[in-house]
Amino acid sequence: MKLFLKGTRCYTPKCAIEKRSFPPGQHGQLRVKLSDYGVQLREKQKVKRMYGVLERQFQRYFGIAQKSKGVTGQMLLEMLERRIDSILYRAGFATSRREGRQMVRHRAVKINGRLVDIPSYTLKVGDVFEIAPSRAGQIVRIKANLERMKDHPAPAWIQLDPEHLKGTVLRAPQKDDIGLPIQEQLIVELYSK
Repeated sequence: MKLFLKGTRCYTPKCAIEKRSFPPGQHGQLRVKLSDYGVQLREKQKVKRMYGVLERQFQRYFGIAQKSKGVTGQMLLEMLERRIDSILYRAGFATSRREGRQMVRHRAVKINGRLVDIPSYTLKVGDVFEIAPSRAGQIVRIKANLERMKDHPAPAWIQLDPEHLKGTVLRAPQKDDIGLPIQEQLIVELYSK
């Protein structure tokens, strides 16, 4: 399944999944039926890899989602989607979440006027994120990324100002806004055992 980890390459025919949709090796094309646990585990691993989160951090996010009001699976996806590295990817400033993470670690992002260097920083409704003006090399790269990602506009929950390289979180993301084939109910079932 496409996880869109390689940026713009995943949108072209050069994507590895487009070329070969089975695992490598001699036995890659054999069909193995997974158990219910295997299906749930595979879904959790898929979401972890999509968002670049390790196990302990993912468990912490799940615990917070479980305690909050609302549907647990949707709250989990909302928290993962509101991370600054994910928002930079959604806004088109980065071609992948990994590149967004690198931009944050290199202190190229400001949130509400303050430099942030923690990729897991979670934005709230009304927060403004922008590229630090002192990063001239980053700005050239970001403008190239915005040009490449014109086919994939920013989601409705982010208001984007590409001229000034700014964006605002208008509302919390919903399941429909994510647009990825994630079955969050399987993750909830896995952790509720």
